[in-house]
Amino acid sequence: MERQIFTVWLILSSQIVLADPAGQKNAIEIYSLHVDSKVTSRFAHTVITSKVANRANVSQEALFEVELPKTAFITNFSMTIDGKTYPGTIKEKKAAQDQYDAAVSRGQSAGLVRSTGRKLEQFHVSVNVAAAGKVTFELIYEELLKRKLRKYELLIKVKPKQLVKHFQIDIHIFEPQGISFLETDSTFLTNELSDALTNVLGETKAHITFKPTITQQRKSPELEETLLDGDFLIRYDVKRSVTAGDIQIVNGYFVHYFAPSEIPVFPKNIVFVIDNSGSMSGKKIQQTKEAIQKILEDLNPEDLFNLIIFSSNIAAWKPTLLPATKENVELAKQYVRTIRAQGATDINGALLAAIHALDEATTAELLPEQSISMIILLTDGQPTVGVTDVHTIQGNIKLTNDAKYFLYCLGFGFDVSYRFLEKMALDNGGIARRIYEDADAALQLQNFYREVATPIMKEIEMNYLDNGVQEITQKNFKLLFDGSEIVVAGKIGNELDFFPVEIKAQTQMNNLTLKEQVNVTEKEEIFRNQKYIFGNFIERLWGYLTIQQLLEKSVSAEGEQQKSLKDQALGLSLKFSFVTPLTSMVVTKPDAEEVADKPTEEEGPRLGLPGLTSSPAGSRMELSGSGGWSDITTHDVSNVMASNNENVQAHRDSGSFLIQRDSGSFLIQRDGQYPHFILQLLGKNDVLCLNVTAHSQIPGLQYLLSDPDKGIQVTGQLGEKKQFKQFEVAYQKADVKLNVSKDHIVLNDNGNATMLPWTTAMSFTVQGLKVIIEEEKSISISGADNITIKISYVKFPEHFLGLSFIGSEHFSNQVTGLLGQFYFNTHFESPSGNWRQIVVQGRKYDTSRQQKKDYRLTVGADRVVAVINMVLGSGYNLGGPMITSCLIP
Repeated sequence: MERQIFTVWLILSSQIVLADPAGQKNAIEIYSLHVDSKVTSRFAHTVITSKVANRANVSQEALFEVELPKTAFITNFSMTIDGKTYPGTIKEKKAAQDQYDAAVSRGQSAGLVRSTGRKLEQFHVSVNVAAAGKVTFELIYEELLKRKLRKYELLIKVKPKQLVKHFQIDIHIFEPQGISFLETDSTFLTNELSDALTNVLGETKAHITFKPTITQQRKSPELEETLLDGDFLIRYDVKRSVTAGDIQIVNGYFVHYFAPSEIPVFPKNIVFVIDNSGSMSGKKIQQTKEAIQKILEDLNPEDLFNLIIFSSNIAAWKPTLLPATKENVELAKQYVRTIRAQGATDINGALLAAIHALDEATTAELLPEQSISMIILLTDGQPTVGVTDVHTIQGNIKLTNDAKYFLYCLGFGFDVSYRFLEKMALDNGGIARRIYEDADAALQLQNFYREVATPIMKEIEMNYLDNGVQEITQKNFKLLFDGSEIVVAGKIGNELDFFPVEIKAQTQMNNLTLKEQVNVTEKEEIFRNQKYIFGNFIERLWGYLTIQQLLEKSVSAEGEQQKSLKDQALGLSLKFSFVTPLTSMVVTKPDAEEVADKPTEEEGPRLGLPGLTSSPAGSRMELSGSGGWSDITTHDVSNVMASNNENVQAHRDSGSFLIQRDSGSFLIQRDGQYPHFILQLLGKNDVLCLNVTAHSQIPGLQYLLSDPDKGIQVTGQLGEKKQFKQFEVAYQKADVKLNVSKDHIVLNDNGNATMLPWTTAMSFTVQGLKVIIEEEKSISISGADNITIKISYVKFPEHFLGLSFIGSEHFSNQVTGLLGQFYFNTHFESPSGNWRQIVVQGRKYDTSRQQKKDYRLTVGADRVVAVINMVLGSGYNLGGPMITSCLIP
């Protein structure tokens, strides 16, 4: 069954880091996992409680991980360890970041929890559990369920990853209008598990319980693996009478739901604007063609349509819009099958052509008088030809369209700027949606069309008693689609006995007026003494809805108006303790803090790094590099190694060079690997090359460099092969961050995120920082302090990111971090004997050398380098990693 409904997603999982020398399995045991979700009048309040115990005789790291819906707001999180509770505190984002930065500067472990996926965002916190210790995690979030295609859906994605002794899901639903239908489904339910599911449905209430025993959870009697891995779904709708909707009142706040039925659908005039530029080649263009053909089949005979295909050139399928007869639809499908991807991307020209096509059809009186005209744009990239400035394009489209036609913008993948599309859509009465490059991309496109395919009302006005309501949410709406719902909330006066409402709207048949008046006391009585109620839920619903609408309005606003809207949303976020895009939650735990942020869609699947952690004791790092070996001669090596007028001789065998010089002798050994970092020592030609070895116990995220005086912070994330796949460069004074991964570059400027592709060379200045992107080669960021941070993109023969700094002599003496430690009080010296030494922060370490490759050069270029192997005992506070360094004289 296709899911055509709004969802609440929740993934419950526990990832366990085992360090038990006895090799115990499941040393961290989840002995209780309880999900309690109360849905009161569409507003869902969900509490996840996980209790874990460490059954090992040594301390263990436990990770609590939940994936929740993007539209939900976290309201609370706490951990209870050995009877002591560590609560989360919700603060304005900058204040939370400052607290986090302070923890980092003190050398504490800290984390940033702010990753997101296609429909979910992830919250995860790790904590050390002492031997025989226990910890209880509790997370609470709230969300207003949206009606979509005549259904609400609550989806709990369950993934405990182990058998749980006390596992239970409780769903309580209370809908005063009455529940018209309810169904429960699951992707993992078997005959053995069906007995664990109980449904109790009344007139206005429902209680669903899922409580499997250990035996029922097992995949098979002899295995310790769990069956609980999949989706647990609740679908329902409410009863509706032919009135002006339903009004509910609690403690001086009201919510008004309006979802009429059995109203004829407006005919549609649609221009599909399809990107067929070169970047759409392959699977994307194939999925687009498949989806458009299915969508054409769903057009109603009274609809008018046309297709505009664009790249560098713009081509219309027909000179004017045509009715969606069976014959025309078949001809259009044949045309779609001929589309090929090539050329650049002229978004401005394509949209102006679509507006012109609708204008001409209007002038020629081809469009039905009572119809809805819309443009649906699908693109996968930035504008690269014609008008390429996104602000100019937004202005052109808004001015030319003049609110005549609804514009819906679909961004395919992550090379497109979602914020650009979102603002353009909102400026023109529509919405934006990201289409993910997954196997079901064609279905995503079809499902979006079905959402907007059935307009039944336009120009809807929800009118209330002027002196009887305050602080009301949006009450005027351009369109209402069949199967969806309008929600308005606000505050009512204390002395109001009767609450009147009047709705005015246009339908295909006529102008409609609906009136309703409810008794305030009677409505309030409905919710008294209900166990389903969680506090002043309508007031919280009002706050939730108001924040969402203020943030949406801020996308189209500018200057002081935008600031005012965000300030209002921030105030409400703090008042109701919601983690929104403007707030963060500081999670306190023993000797550490983490910050939970709420990512937004324009930030892509993952904006920022998931955490900052120090390296554990005993972790190992090693200097390395690589270069061409077979063509290197002893003469080459002697020339490279020569310095200070010393005599140098090189003697080669199959695997190394023996170097003899006045200051001693050493070996250059063959390595064959790129270094992960290349660091230029201050005032010298010496270069450090650092790599993480396969033996490293260092976690995936590294705190690399922080200079509080310069306001620069650099972190990096390791991939599976111990090579770096992502870096975050933060300029705290300018409030600019760049998240550089192997897939994209994300620029975050004062909270506004822009996705930049590796496939396009560009240079620009943002907040005084000069950014240069070399196509699929490197990105460099330079500031007024003459420090340049360069990230090299290496594709062959390996696939990783390399980091280096230019102008490192300008770092202050406050610079710290795994790399930062080398930029203050570090030098080489040549004692007597066969080994040169490096001095880091006053500590001496012996070195040796190897031949390396320099990723700062053109990919594939050979470079003879010398490598120094050294062991840093406890020289840096990351626990004494082993580090190697290479010299590139």
